[in-house]
Amino acid sequence: MTIAANPSPGFQRNPARRIAVEPYAGIVTVRLADAILASSDKALVLREENYPAVYYIPFEDIYFDFLERSDASTHCPYKGDASYWSASASGEVAANVMWAYERPYDEMALISDHGAFYPDKVTIEAAPSS
Repeated sequence: MTIAANPSPGFQRNPARRIAVEPYAGIVTVRLADAILASSDKALVLREENYPAVYYIPFEDIYFDFLERSDASTHCPYKGDASYWSASASGEVAANVMWAYERPYDEMALISDHGAFYPDKVTIEAAPSS
């Protein structure tokens, strides 16, 4: 049996909790005003009970020229410590629009090097493959 190097305390306390992470079959595009902040055909969709689905976009498909790391951070007992980025594009500024778990707990390793965006701060378009 393999022992996790960075196990999630949330899953240790609540092993019945389910968080599904799977590839999204389509393209996810994120906009602030008329600027594209991210666009990917390699996004992941995270589904967690009692929460809406969240799209995680690989860092390689995020346009960091529009983003600046902020001092904000949060902690999730299932995923780990989240870092935040604010966006500035097309004359608009939005604080803490994107978060990422850069070193998530082992159980959530798939979302490492991926960012997620708040749908109330940006426009997120998920176009399924036909």
